[in-house]
Amino acid sequence: MNVAVRRALPSEFEALGEITASAYVGDGLLSAVTDSPYLGVLRDVADRAATAEVLVAVDGDGTVLGGVTFVAGPGPYADLARPDEAEFRTLAVAGTSRGLGVGEALVQACIDRARAIEGCARLVISTQPSMTSAGRLYRRLGFVRIPDRDWMPVPHITLLTYGLELEPLD
Repeated sequence: MNVAVRRALPSEFEALGEITASAYVGDGLLSAVTDSPYLGVLRDVADRAATAEVLVAVDGDGTVLGGVTFVAGPGPYADLARPDEAEFRTLAVAGTSRGLGVGEALVQACIDRARAIEGCARLVISTQPSMTSAGRLYRRLGFVRIPDRDWMPVPHITLLTYGLELEPLD
């Protein structure tokens, strides 16, 4: 499948928000029944785009297949990033597009952006232990666990932290 990754257009925010919320519910990370407040956060792509770079993966017809939020360093949308780090969040791929390299293309775009930032030494990400496919993808791309940076955004949910040491682009 031909996949292009680029900055999300405002006209794509709603579709990406639904893909993201559906992925989190479908993977059992959130319950649609309890209407978790985080579902609203996942759907609010415009809010993310106001303080970070929201990327989408699209097919040849321009259909949004997934997306991710790239955070160039510490700031309003950063959970982990230190002054010499970038991070990405809310990686999600539509159910019908999984297994086709969409997630990898989105993570690679984040790696490339982080490498292009002068002084950026590491790209970091948090993931839930149950997100085994994501963990496999991160490890395959060279990310390693940073257990001393694991954290709990709310009680009873531990997020695992991974990091990729960056070599600058030539």
